[in-house]
Amino acid sequence: MHAGRLAELLGRWSSGREALYQKLAARLEALIERGEIPADGRLPTERALAAELAVSRNTAVAAYDVLRDHGLVDRRRGSGTFVRRPPRPGRGVVSQFNPMFLHLLDPVPDLIDLTCAAPPQPADFPDLVAEAAGMVGDFGIGYHPSGIPALRQAIADSYTARGLPTEPGQIVVTSGAQQGISLLAQLFARPGDTVVVEELTYPGAIDAFRGTGARILGVPLTADGVSVPALAEVVAGARLVYLVPAFQNPTGSVLPPAAARRVVALCAAHGVPLVDDHVLADLALDGPPPAPLARHGDGVISVGSLSKLIWGGVRIGWVRTDARTAADLARLKAVADLGTDVVAQAIGVGLFARLGELREQRQRELRDRRDQVVRDLRAAVPSWEFRTPAGGQTLWIRLPGVDSRRFAQFALRYGVALLEGSSLAAHESSGEHIRVPFTLPRETLTEAVRRLRQAWDAYPGANAAPLALAGTGPECQGDRHATFPAQRDDRPAG
Repeated sequence: MHAGRLAELLGRWSSGREALYQKLAARLEALIERGEIPADGRLPTERALAAELAVSRNTAVAAYDVLRDHGLVDRRRGSGTFVRRPPRPGRGVVSQFNPMFLHLLDPVPDLIDLTCAAPPQPADFPDLVAEAAGMVGDFGIGYHPSGIPALRQAIADSYTARGLPTEPGQIVVTSGAQQGISLLAQLFARPGDTVVVEELTYPGAIDAFRGTGARILGVPLTADGVSVPALAEVVAGARLVYLVPAFQNPTGSVLPPAAARRVVALCAAHGVPLVDDHVLADLALDGPPPAPLARHGDGVISVGSLSKLIWGGVRIGWVRTDARTAADLARLKAVADLGTDVVAQAIGVGLFARLGELREQRQRELRDRRDQVVRDLRAAVPSWEFRTPAGGQTLWIRLPGVDSRRFAQFALRYGVALLEGSSLAAHESSGEHIRVPFTLPRETLTEAVRRLRQAWDAYPGANAAPLALAGTGPECQGDRHATFPAQRDDRPAG
């Protein structure tokens, strides 16, 4: 198993107050027991794993010794370390892993989570729910695979108001944008099909397309969004194109209108469906929001959501498309869950009634937090390279001369979880980038910057360029100790 892949599976193994080797051994044991590390598989060398996790080689050696003492691995001199214990019956190997969603599955106390860019619950949300509850009407038996009529009408009206005439029959309500993307993947992609995405993009979309067995093809990004010439070279062989043209996730770029028209025309000329993920379009912080790609021509499928604008717990998303495709999606939706929760949809109707006010409130909040984080980061870590985005909710930061995946492992010991660049790449890459959201409360963001500064100051390779080769840098001479949480890199006596 490649050390980078194992590092992804390990997740937040280093959080906590036990010695590092004990935490590493415990996490490896759990992965072996669950079958996420294949039986009879060979683990990475101690040197390779230590370099990937930004720990000393002694830590990896001690962890592997614990596994050997527990009868989980064989250590063969000159050959490597091999898993002995088979997975428990009925458990399959987890073939894919998305670090962005790890906090949902494996929460850690006292950890500032910067991996998921989602707004916290608004203080007045109970009042919004109480007000919206008055919108609840007679919805029959409660199964509406396409969505309740009132919400579909509200969503359609919001597009029409933006210069894109839309009928309710073109709308399918989903349980968040993630489900909308997943349904589109099921509808269009088959094993072996090519799905074109931006080289850096939303990880949930990559997971959805890979889940169908499709081949993911990443197209390079420019400072102004997807490279149109590069897209033109590959679109003819694609089954589907998925883009985030408005405040692109993670880079924050915006596709200019002229380029947007060329992209739409390219896909239309080759008969390739184009998915426009415009979930972030309403989060314009400097200037007006970008127009949906569907404004530039037919054949565009739009995906939207209230989760980024209101709160992550509002699982109301939608797909806008032609009526025939909407009907096909509704059939898939019926198989998935019979329809999004009707009470949540009724609340969504009430939220749409106040959408303009709620949008302005959210934009003010995000603008204030963005400006604070930009100011604090430039003062605390001036060597980090990034530009201030005109919208969205994240910064795309380059750590000069440092492997971001290794730094993310190191930062966990200072109480910060980071999403590194490889997690957002269509193809495996190490990279020097991290994505930092500015969605958390201001005091939390201040503390996050403080911890990041501590981690950066202590990280052995922070001022080294180019990157040190695995096993040759100071990180292999002994682990640094963080002030949060307390860490020990001691081995048992004897």
